[in-house]
Amino acid sequence: MSLIFAHRGYSAQFPENTMIAFQQAKEANADGIELDIQMTKDGELVIIHDEKVDRTTSGSGYVKELSFKEIRTLDAAYKYKGKLHKVQIPALEEFLEWIKPTALTCNIEFKNNLFVYAGMEDKAIELVRRYGLSERVIFSSFNHYSIVNSYRLAPEIETAPLFSDGIYQPWIYAEAIKATGIHPNHRLLNSQIIKASENYGIKVRAYTVNNEKRLQYLLESGISAVITDDPVLAKNVMSRLKNT
Repeated sequence: MSLIFAHRGYSAQFPENTMIAFQQAKEANADGIELDIQMTKDGELVIIHDEKVDRTTSGSGYVKELSFKEIRTLDAAYKYKGKLHKVQIPALEEFLEWIKPTALTCNIEFKNNLFVYAGMEDKAIELVRRYGLSERVIFSSFNHYSIVNSYRLAPEIETAPLFSDGIYQPWIYAEAIKATGIHPNHRLLNSQIIKASENYGIKVRAYTVNNEKRLQYLLESGISAVITDDPVLAKNVMSRLKNT
C-alpha cells in the first residue's frame, strides 16, 4: 500500500517545516513527514528549507551565518498573523524527540547542494541513532555525494537520491550508490518507470504531488509513497480508490 508523506508537514494549511505543521500532519493521518535541514553558524541542525531565512520567517540572512539562539528568535509563522502566535524554527533534535513515540516515518532531506555543511551527515546520524529511529528515517538529498557518504557512515539508515531531471533506468543508478529508494519530481514519472523500479526493489516516492488526478494516477501505479503539501487530499484520494 502506498504511503502519504506530508511535505514540510501539513504545509498546505500551516507554516512549513514547523512543529505545528508536523503535528497537524499527524492529525491528518499522514504516514510520514518530509522535512529539510540546514546548519547554523554554531553547528545546530535546524529544520528550514531555504539557505536564507527571508522567505519563511520574520528575519533575514543565511542560516549558516546565524547562531541557533538567533534563529530561535525568528517567527516562522509571521505570514499567518491573526491566525497563529509566534512559531519557532525547530531543531532537528526537537523534532526527533516528538516523533519517537509516534508510528510516523521521517524523510530528512539534507539541504547541502548549495552550501556543503561540514559534518551535517555525521550530526544527523548521531541524533537519529540516539533516538533509536534508524529504521524509521530516510535520508535524501539532491547532493548525491552526501547520500553516498551517509550510506558509508550509517548503512542501516535508508538513503534515496532526489531528482529534478530524468535519469535513464533510475533503479540501476540507485542500486549503484547503495540507495534503496528514489525521490523524483512527480513530472518525471509514468507507470512504467514506477513499476520497473518497484519490481527491481527500489522504492519510488514522488514529490510534490498536490493535484487530485495526478495523485490518483501515481497511487494506482503502485508507487511506494507520494510526498504532498496536502495529506488530507491525498488520504481522501486513497480512500476513494480503496472503495472502488
